[in-house]
Amino acid sequence: MTNNNEDGISRANFKYLFRELALDSATRKAGGILIIIGSSLGVLFGLFLISADPSEIISGQFDYDEDRADISGIIISSNENSSGALPVEGVKIRLLYVDEATTGKETFSDTDGRFLLSDITRESYMLYINHPGNITVRILLVPGDNIQIPITLTPGQGDATILDLRGDSYITQSATLSTIIAGLTLICGLCGISGGFEAFRGNSYRRTWWLGFIGLWSRGGIFIGPLFILIGMGLISISRDQFSELND
Repeated sequence: MTNNNEDGISRANFKYLFRELALDSATRKAGGILIIIGSSLGVLFGLFLISADPSEIISGQFDYDEDRADISGIIISSNENSSGALPVEGVKIRLLYVDEATTGKETFSDTDGRFLLSDITRESYMLYINHPGNITVRILLVPGDNIQIPITLTPGQGDATILDLRGDSYITQSATLSTIIAGLTLICGLCGISGGFEAFRGNSYRRTWWLGFIGLWSRGGIFIGPLFILIGMGLISISRDQFSELND
């Protein structure tokens, strides 16, 4: 009997607290503040994506240009240790024309096995790697079509099959897509902020809810921003009777 009374009291206290929250304008305003904070993180995320160079996001290695680009890659050995493939230092990488005539451009791999040939005209070339004790490697490519070119040195004599990496480049399309996504992120964040201020005014519950929902897609801080917005929308739902739209 005592337990039933305690349960009844607990339910009554919860209903009283819920009603107090539903009637207190601070609940609605707190929800609006949380929506604004979460959406602002989304706006910052969108601005960061827009201000960043899309080609640098994609490649992280070179400034992409329609007419010129860099060739970068890494030289590794087919002999592996417990940490994986080993980078090879001091390997000469020569850039030849497709007919194997010299372009006069060459470089050497660094201590991490990486190499870079900068500012090359975008046309067909051949990378030629002839390292003592390893099979000669020939790779056909167009600068800018590949972000990083991994080259594996295999012990032996003679030539390996020529690897043709030429094909359509999608870097420009990827950069355009990144810009579009950044723009949509910014728009969603601004909609969320608008929804937060709408909650402050207390005019339209539906408009507040939908603008807050759109703000979720701004993805500020990946999950932190959406979490703030969801909590804010929860508080808005509790205080929905405060909106004048529903009281008309």
